[in-house]
Amino acid sequence: MAREYVIREGISFQLSSDAFSDGGLIPVKYTCDGSDVNPPLKWSGVPPGTKSLAMIVYDPDAPSGTFIHWILYNINPSVTSIAEGASRKDDREIPGIGVQGLNDFGEVGYGGPCPPRGHGTHRYYFALHALNVSSLNVKEPATASSLINAMKGKVLGYAILMGKYSRR
Repeated sequence: MAREYVIREGISFQLSSDAFSDGGLIPVKYTCDGSDVNPPLKWSGVPPGTKSLAMIVYDPDAPSGTFIHWILYNINPSVTSIAEGASRKDDREIPGIGVQGLNDFGEVGYGGPCPPRGHGTHRYYFALHALNVSSLNVKEPATASSLINAMKGKVLGYAILMGKYSRR
């Protein structure tokens, strides 16, 4: 059973990418078939009182259940975008942005879409949460489950961007 890694509480705000539209196809560049770098992301309309942000990128269509592709948290609320390729594998921090957690590839950092060949189109959710605390207390490297548990009761709002990808 696929698990959703978004807490839909509070005010909905906007999350977008110049690389793909909501519901659109994620370019190969941002996948395991390309450069495997994170796409550029930007957001606006963050709720008043936001002290940090946290993001989980996940694929609910993976054959073994929801697959985590990227965890980024303790994002300073003054940050309104993440540049393409900002995530470096095995770097715990993206300087000036936030702290990276452990993805289901077993690495710290971004791991792009990589569905099994012939498995059809998968959906990839970029779920960004606005929080009322400046720092989440999680054991490093954080996992998606530990991050979701740490965020409970602290969410002021959320934004979701969904892209699709399939491999031939």
